Amino acid sequence: MTAIETAELSLRRSRALMVAALALLAAVYVRALAFTPVEATQGPAQKIFYVHVPSAWVAFLAFAVVGVCSVLYLIFKEPRLDRIAAASAEVGVVFTTGVLLTGPIWAKPIWGAWWTWDARLSSTLFLWFLYFAYLVLRTAVQEQGQRARYSAVLGILGALLVPFIHLSVQMFRTLHPQAVVLNPEGPTLPGSMLATLLFSLAVMTLLYTGLVWHRYAQAERDEARAERAADDAR
Repeated sequence: MTAIETAELSLRRSRALMVAALALLAAVYVRALAFTPVEATQGPAQKIFYVHVPSAWVAFLAFAVVGVCSVLYLIFKEPRLDRIAAASAEVGVVFTTGVLLTGPIWAKPIWGAWWTWDARLSSTLFLWFLYFAYLVLRTAVQEQGQRARYSAVLGILGALLVPFIHLSVQMFRTLHPQAVVLNPEGPTLPGSMLATLLFSLAVMTLLYTGLVWHRYAQAERDEARAERAADDAR
């Protein structure tokens, strides 16, 4: 099987994975809306929690993958690591956009404002801009090795923000609630709410995997086609 054929097979499989993830995402919505109790204080507005929080966790996972792959690329100079980092950054920006859109929808009925410049919100917005700049950089630099090196440095710097954002609710006064799952004393959510949250997190992670796999396979296919075109031109 040629490199192009292998990439095409990966594209088909990744599409199937994404379709399955989207079907399960619909099941998450049904469970959250119809089978998960309404939170006593926040009311129905709290239901967006089951999309907002998993989107944030998966966005941070995506940027952590960018950071790890970027470090490994600088050590080993393996182009596949650069392609994984690029794919994960693209998907991470998509999930972070979801976080920044669903957050104000949740905040307005609870906080009385669409936006407030607290530490977590501000740093998450900065992270979005940083990785948007990462994607712009990749389109601006044409030489492959130089593009990969510059992107790796920026990707590592962005990944270093992820633990800061996670810990910001403990480090600063903020409107965001304390952690309800990754809590030293254990999860504080009722069992049915926790089950819905974990289900949503698993589905979002599956969708992330499918999207990254798809973008990586596209990059592999494009590279294989470019190499074949260069060979044909000789």
